[in-house]
Amino acid sequence: MAIHQILQYPDERLHTIANKVSAVTETTRKFINDMAETMYAAPGIGLAATQVDVHQCIIVVDASETHDKLIAFINPELIACSGESECEEGCLSVPGIYEKVRRAKKITVRALNVEGETFTLDAEGLLAVCIQHEMDHLQGKVFVEYLSHLKQTRIRSKLKKRRRETM
Repeated sequence: MAIHQILQYPDERLHTIANKVSAVTETTRKFINDMAETMYAAPGIGLAATQVDVHQCIIVVDASETHDKLIAFINPELIACSGESECEEGCLSVPGIYEKVRRAKKITVRALNVEGETFTLDAEGLLAVCIQHEMDHLQGKVFVEYLSHLKQTRIRSKLKKRRRETM
């Protein structure tokens, strides 16, 4: 397994729309294992392929407290959403930044698993937020883009300053 470098906002590659996976292969499964290792090492609870500069519709999520409930979603699609909730979110591509974002409270997602079989999952709470957040990445959207222009500018400035200080 290998840990991949996570792209940092405002890297333009984060705005690339991912392509559907045409076939789930051994290469796909190895990449999913690498994504999981990268996510756990970061540490995080979700990661989209886009965040590691692979533009395929793949996300991994583990919102469990014990970090042993990994779910891989290949070609995920929301088939139902209901309610609304506001939750503070962070992102491995926007380290150290946390802001409130409005999302659907309950979702149903359909995807392929690592065996290439279709499954559906009903989710709410942190799991629903995480799935929606990661699916946004597949569409080239980063959570800070839900915020006001002023907040986005402040976040970009803060991240640029932080990068300068670490060089």
